[in-house]
Amino acid sequence: MASKRNFSAKREAIYNTLASTTSHPTADWIYDQLKQQMPDLSLGTVYRNLNIFKEMGIIKSIGVINGQERFDANVSQHSHFICSKCFKIIDIPSRKRFIDSSIYEYVEFECRAKISSHSITFYGICSECGNSENY
Repeated sequence: MASKRNFSAKREAIYNTLASTTSHPTADWIYDQLKQQMPDLSLGTVYRNLNIFKEMGIIKSIGVINGQERFDANVSQHSHFICSKCFKIIDIPSRKRFIDSSIYEYVEFECRAKISSHSITFYGICSECGNSENY
């Protein structure tokens, strides 16, 4: 983790746990992963550190999905697919021509603003949920 801030063992463990998965976990999931090895860890500590990481820009919130905020340590420009049935979140890697430049021009013109980044989320049924219903 590249930062000038000093990280405590708990803070480092929280970040590393998030960074080691692509499941876009909740704070509860991170807490459950670490509680065994850090019995004095509190859920409040996990939430406080996740907020610090968001402020630092080293993680991002994907949003509240099925009642719980989900987090991502991958802060590169990419989109997500969220299954409406199991709430699994799948990264969609960005490709150069993923969004046509005319969309940027249209939004900038309509909003009288300059776009610095975008976030696109697709919703539907993932292949695992679709297969279970002969989708």
